Amino acid sequence: MNASMTPSNLTEPADAEGVAPMHVWVLLPEEILLEAEAVKIIAEAVDGAFALLPRHIDFVAPLVAGIVLITDEEGGEIVVGIDEGTLVKCGQEVMISTRRAMIGDDLAGLRARVDEEFRTLDEHEVTARTALAQLEAGIIRRFIELEEKP
Repeated sequence: MNASMTPSNLTEPADAEGVAPMHVWVLLPEEILLEAEAVKIIAEAVDGAFALLPRHIDFVAPLVAGIVLITDEEGGEIVVGIDEGTLVKCGQEVMISTRRAMIGDDLAGLRARVDEEFRTLDEHEVTARTALAQLEAGIIRRFIELEEKP
Protein backbone atom coordinates (compact mmCIF):
# COMPACT_ATOMS: atom_id res chain seq x y z
CA MET A 1 0.00 0.00 0.00
CA ASN A 2 1.52 3.37 -0.97
CA ALA A 3 1.62 6.46 1.28
CA SER A 4 -1.31 8.17 -0.48
CA MET A 5 -3.63 5.25 0.30
CA THR A 6 -4.03 5.94 4.02
CA PRO A 7 -7.34 4.92 5.63
CA SER A 8 -8.59 8.54 5.80
CA ASN A 9 -7.99 8.93 2.03
CA LEU A 10 -9.93 5.74 1.36
CA THR A 11 -13.02 6.92 3.25
CA GLU A 12 -13.26 10.47 1.85
CA PRO A 13 -14.11 11.22 -1.79
CA ALA A 14 -11.40 13.33 -3.40
CA ASP A 15 -11.70 16.31 -5.72
CA ALA A 16 -9.99 16.59 -9.12
CA GLU A 17 -6.67 17.37 -7.42
CA GLY A 18 -6.95 14.35 -5.13
CA VAL A 19 -7.83 16.38 -2.01
CA ALA A 20 -10.79 15.41 0.13
CA PRO A 21 -13.03 18.32 1.22
CA MET A 22 -13.17 19.38 4.84
CA HIS A 23 -16.15 18.32 6.94
CA VAL A 24 -17.43 21.37 8.86
CA TRP A 25 -19.67 21.54 11.91
CA VAL A 26 -21.00 24.71 13.52
CA LEU A 27 -21.82 23.71 17.08
CA LEU A 28 -24.07 25.57 19.50
CA PRO A 29 -24.60 24.53 23.12
CA GLU A 30 -28.01 23.06 22.32
CA GLU A 31 -27.66 21.87 18.71
CA ILE A 32 -25.57 21.33 15.61
CA LEU A 33 -26.47 24.37 13.52
CA LEU A 34 -24.64 23.29 10.37
CA GLU A 35 -22.90 20.25 8.99
CA ALA A 36 -21.37 20.63 5.53
CA GLU A 37 -18.51 19.73 3.20
CA ALA A 38 -16.16 22.62 2.37
CA VAL A 39 -13.18 23.34 0.17
CA LYS A 40 -12.49 26.72 1.82
CA ILE A 41 -13.38 28.45 5.09
CA ILE A 42 -12.79 32.14 5.79
CA ALA A 43 -13.14 33.36 9.38
CA GLU A 44 -11.85 36.11 11.65
CA ALA A 45 -9.74 35.39 14.70
CA VAL A 46 -8.62 37.76 17.42
CA ASP A 47 -5.45 38.56 15.43
CA GLY A 48 -7.10 38.92 11.99
CA ALA A 49 -8.90 37.11 9.19
CA PHE A 50 -7.66 33.80 7.79
CA ALA A 51 -8.60 31.13 5.27
CA LEU A 52 -8.45 27.36 5.70
CA LEU A 53 -8.03 24.90 2.83
CA PRO A 54 -8.19 21.09 3.03
CA ARG A 55 -4.40 20.59 2.96
CA HIS A 56 -3.65 23.11 5.73
CA ILE A 57 -2.09 21.85 8.94
CA ASP A 58 -4.16 21.28 12.07
CA PHE A 59 -5.18 24.61 13.55
CA VAL A 60 -6.94 26.16 16.55
CA ALA A 61 -8.11 29.79 16.68
CA PRO A 62 -10.28 31.91 18.99
CA LEU A 63 -12.91 33.60 16.80
CA VAL A 64 -14.41 37.05 17.22
CA ALA A 65 -18.05 37.87 16.56
CA GLY A 66 -18.49 38.15 12.81
CA ILE A 67 -19.01 36.23 9.59
CA VAL A 68 -17.68 32.81 8.59
CA LEU A 69 -17.77 32.03 4.86
CA ILE A 70 -17.86 28.36 3.95
CA THR A 71 -17.30 27.51 0.27
CA ASP A 72 -18.72 24.16 -0.84
CA GLU A 73 -17.42 21.90 -3.61
CA GLU A 74 -19.65 23.53 -6.25
CA GLY A 75 -18.37 27.02 -5.40
CA GLY A 76 -21.48 28.05 -3.47
CA GLU A 77 -21.05 29.96 -0.23
CA ILE A 78 -22.70 29.34 3.11
CA VAL A 79 -22.69 32.52 5.21
CA VAL A 80 -22.75 32.00 8.97
CA GLY A 81 -22.85 34.81 11.52
CA ILE A 82 -21.28 33.80 14.82
CA ASP A 83 -20.72 35.17 18.26
CA GLU A 84 -17.28 34.68 19.78
CA GLY A 85 -16.14 31.08 19.58
CA THR A 86 -13.39 28.60 18.80
CA LEU A 87 -12.40 26.98 15.53
CA VAL A 88 -10.55 23.65 15.59
CA LYS A 89 -9.19 21.97 12.44
CA CYS A 90 -7.98 18.42 12.89
CA GLY A 91 -7.25 16.59 9.66
CA GLN A 92 -10.21 17.10 7.35
CA GLU A 93 -12.60 17.92 10.22
CA VAL A 94 -13.33 21.51 11.24
CA MET A 95 -15.46 22.33 14.27
CA ILE A 96 -16.64 25.83 15.07
CA SER A 97 -18.04 26.09 18.57
CA THR A 98 -19.94 29.21 19.59
CA ARG A 99 -22.73 30.24 21.95
CA ARG A 100 -24.84 31.85 19.24
CA ALA A 101 -24.89 31.71 15.44
CA MET A 102 -27.20 32.24 12.49
CA ILE A 103 -27.16 31.24 8.83
CA GLY A 104 -28.06 33.82 6.19
CA ASP A 105 -28.14 34.37 2.44
CA ASP A 106 -27.17 38.03 2.28
CA LEU A 107 -23.66 38.85 3.50
CA ALA A 108 -24.32 42.55 4.19
CA GLY A 109 -27.66 41.87 5.87
CA LEU A 110 -26.22 39.13 8.05
CA ARG A 111 -23.24 41.31 9.00
CA ALA A 112 -25.64 44.07 10.16
CA ARG A 113 -27.78 41.56 12.04
CA VAL A 114 -24.75 40.03 13.78
CA ASP A 115 -23.45 43.48 14.77
CA GLU A 116 -26.87 44.53 16.09
CA GLU A 117 -27.79 41.36 18.00
CA PHE A 118 -24.39 40.46 19.41
CA ARG A 119 -23.39 44.05 20.24
CA THR A 120 -26.72 44.64 22.03
CA LEU A 121 -26.20 41.60 24.20
CA ASP A 122 -22.63 42.65 24.88
CA GLU A 123 -23.92 45.99 26.20
CA HIS A 124 -26.31 44.08 28.48
CA GLU A 125 -23.39 41.92 29.64
CA VAL A 126 -21.36 45.04 30.48
CA THR A 127 -24.27 46.43 32.51
CA ALA A 128 -24.73 43.10 34.32
CA ARG A 129 -21.02 42.77 35.08
CA THR A 130 -20.89 46.33 36.39
CA ALA A 131 -23.82 45.63 38.71
CA LEU A 132 -22.21 42.39 39.87
CA ALA A 133 -18.90 44.14 40.57
CA GLN A 134 -20.74 46.76 42.65
CA LEU A 135 -22.48 44.02 44.64
CA GLU A 136 -19.18 42.22 45.25
CA ALA A 137 -17.52 45.46 46.37
CA GLY A 138 -20.43 46.13 48.75
CA ILE A 139 -20.14 42.64 50.28
CA ILE A 140 -16.39 43.00 50.77
CA ARG A 141 -16.88 46.45 52.32
CA ARG A 142 -19.40 45.02 54.80
CA PHE A 143 -17.07 42.14 55.74
CA ILE A 144 -14.31 44.69 56.43
CA GLU A 145 -16.72 46.72 58.57
CA LEU A 146 -17.67 43.58 60.54
CA GLU A 147 -14.01 42.74 61.19
CA GLU A 148 -13.34 46.28 62.43
CA LYS A 149 -16.12 46.15 65.06
CA PRO A 150 -15.00 44.97 68.52
